[in-house]
Amino acid sequence: MNNQLKRIRYKTHRRPVEVGAKPGSINISDDALKPVIMVYSYNEKELVSSEGKTLEVILSQFKKCTDHTHWIQIKGLGDAQLMEEIGRLLGINPLVLEDIVNTHQRPKFDEYDDYVFSTSRIIHFNKDNELVNCQFSALIKENILVSFEETYEEYFEAVKTRLKADKGTIRTGGPGYMCYALTDTILDNYFVLMAKVGDMLDEIENTLYNSADKSVMYNAQALKRILIIIRRAIWPERDKVNEMIRTENPLIRPEVKVFLRDAYDHCIQIMDLVENYKEITSSIIDLYLSMVSNRMNEIMKVLTIISVIFIPLTFIAGVYGMNFARVDPVTNKVMPDNLPELYSPHGYIYALAGMLVIAVIQILFFWKKGWFNKL
Repeated sequence: MNNQLKRIRYKTHRRPVEVGAKPGSINISDDALKPVIMVYSYNEKELVSSEGKTLEVILSQFKKCTDHTHWIQIKGLGDAQLMEEIGRLLGINPLVLEDIVNTHQRPKFDEYDDYVFSTSRIIHFNKDNELVNCQFSALIKENILVSFEETYEEYFEAVKTRLKADKGTIRTGGPGYMCYALTDTILDNYFVLMAKVGDMLDEIENTLYNSADKSVMYNAQALKRILIIIRRAIWPERDKVNEMIRTENPLIRPEVKVFLRDAYDHCIQIMDLVENYKEITSSIIDLYLSMVSNRMNEIMKVLTIISVIFIPLTFIAGVYGMNFARVDPVTNKVMPDNLPELYSPHGYIYALAGMLVIAVIQILFFWKKGWFNKL
């Protein structure tokens, strides 16, 4: 990894804020995507799916499939009217709808009279190697699961494949089990993300040992920031899963809690990876700064040796550079206490030879002390 990592991208839009707005207000950002609705109605015998953009696709599916469990997947949150209609249809508190459209929530699990609400963070690298942090929300009622996603990207293809193939208990576990399956898929994506971060750390370490430059520090700092983002998501995710395990709400069946304990273990594993990788990134940065400091010390040592060698030579040259003649060139009168060798034959050669001898003696002295071996 010789090139610097691309800048981390969090969101392409800002959270709409209205100071003093009424609680439960649905404020949609300007760049939010228009909703696409997919409905999967299933039981032990069949799976019926349909797709649309209005509430009619949900109502018609409910009429056709009366003894089914329904998974309503909504991609895109850019329609406030649709959100209000879904809230009225399912009897959802406006505060919950506000949390769904304000996609900056931390993972949490809330219980209400006849439904529960949970959120998670979907964090992944896109095709441009930029980090994307999106919100996933889910509403669980007696036989209905409604999931909300910010983008059109497909995160749950594996769950849909299991649903179509009728593998395991996915068709008989109810909406609580489907919520677990989606949450577990999100956690599995965290392992994929951490594996990629680990590969990046290996590349940075190889660069550090082979040909370290300042990109090592920049890349390590970028990865450290990524790990902080993951940590901010996975810690509350662990608490959310723990609350789902401990809840006595009948919507989360006891048989589902067995699977949730496994998801809780996955959260712990991801947290351990995050902490380990954070320590590695900090160590890489510290090691790089130490290497830079050592290089600077070596440079200063070389310059010091050169300076020490030339100081006595400069002193000699400076003394004999003073124009105090021994004999007055006009009167030929000897002037005491002036330079005696100024007009000596071959004085220039003798002075250079003396300087050379002094320099050689100093070099031999430094060599004996072992200074040159450490350069």
